[in-house]
Amino acid sequence: MTEENKENTAPAAKPENTALPVAHKFLVGQKLGMTQVFDAAGSLHAVTVVKAGPCRVAYTRTKENDGYQAVCLGFGHKPDKGANSAEKGLAKKLATKPIRHLKEFRVTDLAGAVAGQTASVERFAEGQYVDLQGISKGKGFAGGMKRHGFHGGPASHGASDRERAPGSLGSRRSLGRVLPGQRMAGHMGVDTVSVMKVKIIKIIPEENMILVNSGIPGPKGSMVCITLTNKKINVANAVNLKAKSKKDAIVAKKPAAKK
Repeated sequence: MTEENKENTAPAAKPENTALPVAHKFLVGQKLGMTQVFDAAGSLHAVTVVKAGPCRVAYTRTKENDGYQAVCLGFGHKPDKGANSAEKGLAKKLATKPIRHLKEFRVTDLAGAVAGQTASVERFAEGQYVDLQGISKGKGFAGGMKRHGFHGGPASHGASDRERAPGSLGSRRSLGRVLPGQRMAGHMGVDTVSVMKVKIIKIIPEENMILVNSGIPGPKGSMVCITLTNKKINVANAVNLKAKSKKDAIVAKKPAAKK
């Protein structure tokens, strides 16, 4: 074997395990469930616990090679027998076990992101607002009333088998067909659902956990994508406004002080 062939067949060098630049505000995690916590002001919040990271940068996309820029994060591992050839090859390149979840995040600038880096929950801070994305629970085959909220037919008069029927589907003879996109019975759930502008109530770095003030689509154990929101945040708190109006109403009811 020549020296050139020896170099080509040499095992890949183990990537340097450094931190992903904090400019990239996104993570992949796992939904653990819901609980409730008190904040510093004593208010009780219903929160969802997400185990986010540590995530590994699996690869990056560049405009020169792929036509767009993105950073792919990997989260969790699975056994070798459950991985295909591509997943095993990626794991060998990263010198790790096969990755269970992979998610690409589009970026305008890679900002020093390279394969092998790690990302933790410390890139977020308490009080920030994030967008959450998950896969909704599967409901199986559902009718029009459950799937789309149809009214249904009258239950007091008419045929007994028309109470939950969707009703007419098409037009007259001149059309003679059902238009594409007609809402009908079918498979419900297992859809990509996003929840926007959710506040981070608490971060537990030693356990890689983020507590967010909202429910998250999907069952326990499902994958969740967390991204710092770029939408406008209304600073006014509806709860505080309600409490203030209630306090003003109580003050208004009090009789005027006697002179």
